[in-house]
Amino acid sequence: MVAQNERLARFKMVDTSFKMSIQRQCELLSLARSSYYHGMQPRRESLENLAIMLEMDKLHLEYPYFGARRMLVHLSDQHKNMNIKRIRRLMRLMGLKTIYPQPKTSLADRAHEKYPYLLRDVKITYPNQVWSTDITYVPMPNGFMYLCAIMDWYSRMILSWSISNTMSVDFCVEVLEEALGRYPKPYIFNTDQGSQFTSNVFIKILKDNEIKISMDGKGRAIDNVYIERFWRDIKYNCIYLHAFETGSALYQGIEEYLFKHCHRQKHSSLDYQFPADVYKW
Repeated sequence: MVAQNERLARFKMVDTSFKMSIQRQCELLSLARSSYYHGMQPRRESLENLAIMLEMDKLHLEYPYFGARRMLVHLSDQHKNMNIKRIRRLMRLMGLKTIYPQPKTSLADRAHEKYPYLLRDVKITYPNQVWSTDITYVPMPNGFMYLCAIMDWYSRMILSWSISNTMSVDFCVEVLEEALGRYPKPYIFNTDQGSQFTSNVFIKILKDNEIKISMDGKGRAIDNVYIERFWRDIKYNCIYLHAFETGSALYQGIEEYLFKHCHRQKHSSLDYQFPADVYKW
């Protein structure tokens, strides 16, 4: 235990001194990656708001076209102090996006270069043809965090992922750099128009690697349909079933689920094969 605490202390020194990914720092210090998240505190909200946010998250998975007003209608019977302003604030905090134009919950940089959606009617026929990424809200008993992941569309393989208590650009860049460091680059990379993915630093990495950039149309979460389906699966089959109270417990739970998802679960959409077997480059 003393040795691990010493490595964690060294980790903090490395983290503040160099621009190095969390994965690489953990490898250099012989530290389990989940240990990094041990001290990471879930983002706080009142218990009442956390209960409301959990219901909103479930509603969003069932009815992704619900905006703030329809959320309010469905929640007002159980929660008497609800109003549209409160719902909109919580939707922004959770990063919820609906599939029709509405007051934006994932705001793009107004000055960012616009990229078309390149995947309409495109047949996905090989690994690394298309990758996509997204961020989702993760409810916890005493707070919440965010999960970012990159998926290969052909195999449904999760190539990299991480958790954070903020929706920062650095958090998403780390996930992107980890995937590019492990696997051959994709031909097309698809995102929504959230500020993390339209940031200069994120776009520069894609351009430097000569990857074609595709972005969902505004208000069209269904353009990123495969990863949206994955969020539903991991929440109902893992996150909602377990009361992960700490960052490290959440990390370990997601890690175990993803191992099963990629290596132990045969998917009907893949002719009942494992994603890890289909993803062969």
